[in-house]
Amino acid sequence: MRHTTRARVGVSLLLVIGTLGLGATPSGAAPVPEPTPTTLPAPTPAAYALDAALEQRLGTGSAGSYFDRKTGDLVVTVTTDRAAEQAGAAGATVRRVARSAAQLGAAMDTLETEAKITGTSWGVDPRTNQVAVEADQSVSTRDLARLEAVADRLDGAVRITRVPGVFHREVLGGGAIYGGGSRCSAAFNVTKGGARYFVTAGHCTNISANWSATSGGPVVGVREGTSFPTNDYGIVRYTDGSSPAGDVDLYNGGSQDISSAADAVVGQTLSKSGSTTKVTSGTVTAVNVTVNYGDGPVYNMVRTTACSAGGDSGGAHFAGSVALGIHSGSSGCTGTSGSAIHQPVKEALAAYGVTVY
Repeated sequence: MRHTTRARVGVSLLLVIGTLGLGATPSGAAPVPEPTPTTLPAPTPAAYALDAALEQRLGTGSAGSYFDRKTGDLVVTVTTDRAAEQAGAAGATVRRVARSAAQLGAAMDTLETEAKITGTSWGVDPRTNQVAVEADQSVSTRDLARLEAVADRLDGAVRITRVPGVFHREVLGGGAIYGGGSRCSAAFNVTKGGARYFVTAGHCTNISANWSATSGGPVVGVREGTSFPTNDYGIVRYTDGSSPAGDVDLYNGGSQDISSAADAVVGQTLSKSGSTTKVTSGTVTAVNVTVNYGDGPVYNMVRTTACSAGGDSGGAHFAGSVALGIHSGSSGCTGTSGSAIHQPVKEALAAYGVTVY
């Protein structure tokens, strides 16, 4: 639950479009380590629907929700008796917490105004009822001290973790789809009024209006919208007359059918597909994440533990047949533990009036 303070295999054209790789990998921050997760099935459509319904119904009475890693239950954090009654009656597990959504939002507002430092990110971790802040290796000792001083005034609402790597965007040239000499990955095929498009990262579509399957090859898609920074999404219309299936290209010869879209929930598992690291998996660790990239901030993102690398930008974050996000960036990988950040796809779909298919 987020409280905002703010083509099938064998259709070769789709498979290359799916590789839409502008290799930009602005980095996010590596998430706070957590115990090795138990294997849980992907959340059901009913679980996503319950989370969305309770977010709207409870409003400020809840400080967020998450999937319990042991039971798989949706846990809703609440700060009022009325919210507890409503969440319980709807079938969610209820947990009382000390800090409200407004208090966590105020803490993030303070960070925004007093500690907006390149190389940092922060977002809500409802499991600990805190704002989880990460500072990469580019953050100086002086700036880290400034960040800690701000956090100290917030009475335990903020947790700071120093992480390896650096927030940066890695533009690659080679492989996948090309635009302006760069490579990215496509996320999801979408449609509106019979026209076919794909969505990808905005920092990719900022670079070029035209996208080709090979370097210097014919244009197969033309940009129709782009948004970065603040957001990180863009949309490209197929122009070659193809009508690709609405699958996610897994960049390994396979595909995954996508039939719906939802907002990711902390604690759930997901997969990330990109043209460089192909398919990796991870766990959602924070929502409402602000990432302070060197060329501008992005807001209301989602932090995960999936691995990624340059060229994966614009790729798909999904759980089974459910589209969740568009890959934005990362601070890299250590072994199999990464820090992939995604733009919630529902926001992009709403912005362009399109649906996944």
